[in-house]
Amino acid sequence: MTWRDVMDLFSDSISISLKQKSERLSKPQKLFNSLIGRIGKQRALLAAWEAVMPRFQQHYAANLQPLLEQTLAMRLEFVRGLDTAYSQNGKKGLSKSERRYVHELLSDLAEELANETDSAEMKALYQKYSGVDFDQEEAEMMANMKAMMEFELGVDLGDDLDMSSPDAFIKQMQARLAEEQENQEKHAQAENERRAKRKKSTKQHAKEEKQLAEEKRVNLSLREIYRKLASALHPDRELDPAERERKTVLMQRVNQAYDKKNLLQLLELQMEIEHIDQTAINSLSEERLAHYNKILKEQLAELEQQVRFVDYDFKMRFGIDPYSSLKPDSLLRHLEQDIVLARQALRDIESDVKASQNLASLKALIKEMRRREREDDFYDVPF
Repeated sequence: MTWRDVMDLFSDSISISLKQKSERLSKPQKLFNSLIGRIGKQRALLAAWEAVMPRFQQHYAANLQPLLEQTLAMRLEFVRGLDTAYSQNGKKGLSKSERRYVHELLSDLAEELANETDSAEMKALYQKYSGVDFDQEEAEMMANMKAMMEFELGVDLGDDLDMSSPDAFIKQMQARLAEEQENQEKHAQAENERRAKRKKSTKQHAKEEKQLAEEKRVNLSLREIYRKLASALHPDRELDPAERERKTVLMQRVNQAYDKKNLLQLLELQMEIEHIDQTAINSLSEERLAHYNKILKEQLAELEQQVRFVDYDFKMRFGIDPYSSLKPDSLLRHLEQDIVLARQALRDIESDVKASQNLASLKALIKEMRRREREDDFYDVPF
């Protein structure tokens, strides 16, 4: 099922329609339809994510993850092979220029793999070929990052952060920032309460009373729909067992929608049990529409936030660029492409490992790698 297919599930959502083509929708009616449509899209998007996620995870674990693990093992083996070739200093070994190239390559690859695996072996090789202690360099980098974050955000992150690894450091830093934000919010709330205790002007009193009255009317609108549904669906009043079961399920849906202030779902339930029809929707008063639109705006904002969280969480879990644009119906297609690329990468590194075990093959590989680098440098030059 594609994202578009899921969209079709929400295509018959509630909307205001006019019988006469010459008639025009009012601004509140247009806003109502627009909000309903946007909510439908976000609901469809969430449903699409929920539908595709288990399939993606299963396919990833069964087909891509093993390729990535095999490739990582081969990359480690390639570095070991290069180190062995470099350490052989005989007359028939690598030339001076080849040794310089392999020396730099080993430094780069060992650093890359030490970052990915936290391997003591790769850290030692990095120090051997770069002359720098990996852990010390990383600690200095994280200290600089901490100082930069403190300067940019204007907060003291303290001296007890775990600097043993970037992941631990970032997690603690995020927790510390969240704590700082919470403290700032508490301070702001206390300040607002302090200001609220001051003597208010007549205009401020009138504004607050208006806001409270509006909030009360909005809640009454939801409460009115809920009461009508509860009256129509109360299962205790039903003698037929099958009908009582049906109403029990519907009433559970009503309670869930009301608890979440989900106006659209409450209206859909009203239409589902034929408690209202299209005529009733078309004839909603301007005042009622104003209340409904306020609730729908809040519902839309909450849905949009949920979609953003699902999208971001997915990208973080699978190492995907957080700024990339993804759609649920394209995830499996992208995964298939990644699997093809991973298979090719595995074949390439297996070939490199084999070449590193034979001096003539290694020399040919170094020559080819240099040629590719020259081509890359050529295409990187701005004209």
